[in-house]
Amino acid sequence: MPPKARHLDPLPTIWRIPDELWALITPVLAAVDPPKREGRKRIDQRAALVAIIFRLHSVCQWNQLPEEFPDDSSVHRTFQRWRTLGVMAVVWEAAVQACDELHGVDWEWQAADGMLGKARMGDLIGPNPTDRAKNGTKKSVLVERNGAPLAIVIAAANKNDISLLVATLDAVVVDRPQPTAAAPHHLCLDLGYANKTGRTVAAAREYQVHFSRTRAERTAEHPWQPPRRWVVERTLAWLSKCRALLIRWDKHAENYLALLTLARALLWYRRYHRLNAPTPVLR
Repeated sequence: MPPKARHLDPLPTIWRIPDELWALITPVLAAVDPPKREGRKRIDQRAALVAIIFRLHSVCQWNQLPEEFPDDSSVHRTFQRWRTLGVMAVVWEAAVQACDELHGVDWEWQAADGMLGKARMGDLIGPNPTDRAKNGTKKSVLVERNGAPLAIVIAAANKNDISLLVATLDAVVVDRPQPTAAAPHHLCLDLGYANKTGRTVAAAREYQVHFSRTRAERTAEHPWQPPRRWVVERTLAWLSKCRALLIRWDKHAENYLALLTLARALLWYRRYHRLNAPTPVLR
């Protein structure tokens, strides 16, 4: 089990790229999106990423970026290029691996759940059954013990959670350690997954699955030990703090997924910052 994190003041909302985070991102860009050898020079990559993060938090239109950022068309082209190259996913993976090296990833308890959201246009949308059949998108997320996201997939809002479970469990961004008898992996799910399909999918991936219990099952003979599902609910709430994720305005699902991936990478960086912070000297 990872060591308990030291108490540190939480980081404020990330609008600018700290040097510590940029040190993680620089090798990724050098490998995945190296500088051009000829032709017109590209805009500053760090400034472009700051502009993309601003759009993630503010959901402003690309052509309405403040003048302090590089040219909006250049920023948008950079975002599209990074989306095509998978830069956001590689940054997310690098952040998870950096935390894992510091023993900051707890695989023992995991939780998965889906969340419905509004979608104004584009592909991979469908009638939202909780919003009068208006267009919506579903996010299915898998998190580790402390709520850091390990996998996420998106689909139309009318897709059942259980139909996304296989894709979610198979979309873990890094190699999942092999569970053992001494160190099993537990998967917490709500009652929407409590059927033969959910049990089969979890068992095939060597999870010990835990479902929420009904009121009738919470008896003295069967003490109720609630699955640790609150962590995935909290993670979905964290992601919803980004206005570009709360309501999907992106026409293409790949662009929306790229913004989701960037938000996940920022969540992992906060974990990395806490784990990597120097131990305070007692005087």
